[in-house]
Amino acid sequence: MSTTETLIAAAEVHGAHNYAPLPVVVASADGAWMTDVEGRRYLDLLAGYSALNFGHRNRRIIEAAKAQLERVTLTSRAFHHDRYAAFCEQLAQLCGMEMVLPMNTGAEAVETAVKTARKWGYRVKGVPAEMAKIVVAGNNFHGRTTTLISFSTDPEARADFGPYTPGFEIVPYGDLTAMRSALSENTVAVLLEPIQGEAGVLVPPQGYLAAVRELARERNVLFVADEIQSGLGRTGRTFACEHEGVVPDMYVLGKALGGGVVPVSAVVSSAEVLGVFRPGEHGSTFGGNPLACAVALEVIAMLRTGEYQARSAELGAHLHRELAVLADAGRVTAVRGRGLWAGVDIAPRYGTGRAVSERLMDRGVLVKDTGAHSFRGTGGAPGATIRIAPPLVISKEDLDWGLAQLSAVLEG
Repeated sequence: MSTTETLIAAAEVHGAHNYAPLPVVVASADGAWMTDVEGRRYLDLLAGYSALNFGHRNRRIIEAAKAQLERVTLTSRAFHHDRYAAFCEQLAQLCGMEMVLPMNTGAEAVETAVKTARKWGYRVKGVPAEMAKIVVAGNNFHGRTTTLISFSTDPEARADFGPYTPGFEIVPYGDLTAMRSALSENTVAVLLEPIQGEAGVLVPPQGYLAAVRELARERNVLFVADEIQSGLGRTGRTFACEHEGVVPDMYVLGKALGGGVVPVSAVVSSAEVLGVFRPGEHGSTFGGNPLACAVALEVIAMLRTGEYQARSAELGAHLHRELAVLADAGRVTAVRGRGLWAGVDIAPRYGTGRAVSERLMDRGVLVKDTGAHSFRGTGGAPGATIRIAPPLVISKEDLDWGLAQLSAVLEG
């Protein structure tokens, strides 16, 4: 057997089968390229679902991590450390907010947002005990914890994991009438992805986010934006909400905040909202650790230049023009997205998104199908969607080469 086959076989024996990866074993990576254990190179058009917005082993981020590794990596929040204050201050400033509550993974951050909204509802809004309700959108993806799958509409995410956490109401994504009807006196928050990534990079109707923002303000409800995938440059703006001039009451951030080096997530909001916590009521051993703060500070500094947002907007416009050519030729049935982020529905005659991903892998390009297409119910064949989300540092030449491979796959 080849080295690849040996390693995959060992993983199948000893690793739980909660993923179905493409049959490639990565050994090294740099920028937008990865190399497998056989020495084959692949163009990365997925970027770790936005965790690698700044590319693999970005030198600025790696050097920041190395410097911090030589000093201190973990104190726990039992003590202060010298990177924490700067991280909180600079992330709050980037978001136009006042306070930060750091965690590690995106799911932890969404759980934190849920707890924050409920506590704000009881302590500030005056919702009766145990009655707080949060409104979410169908076809969402906010994480894999028991609470977060409780308001998922993905059968694979929910099956056999009950009983489920109560307190959530699901409405169709993009349906303002349904949203308005769902809000009640006991509603404490609306939790939305400004663009639904796992569902196939679904962009809501123009004006929807702005209308939800105004509706939440009218009803004294928190608007919580899950920008874990869409934020920090992916759509051509720092945050996807900016495309409609919207500032939510709370940002939920993750993935790219860790620079592709360490997991870093955070909830960012006002002092009124995050001020509801008292010592001992919520926390995380690794949340806001020195290494995480050092890496995230470098990410924030890079975003402050605007360079990566502009690059995403420019290359994103080119990406969507090229994908429109494939749509005009009937090779794909729909293209959605913003910036360097696209959901592409493959014409059924070319097979599933998984099959197309495997053929692209054979040509040196890595993308991934989206498992949620089959439950989003907006047309197209189940499982026929691939996501394209390259690192924001990708060159136009490399992007064009990758798109040429997609075009070639869809000629067969």
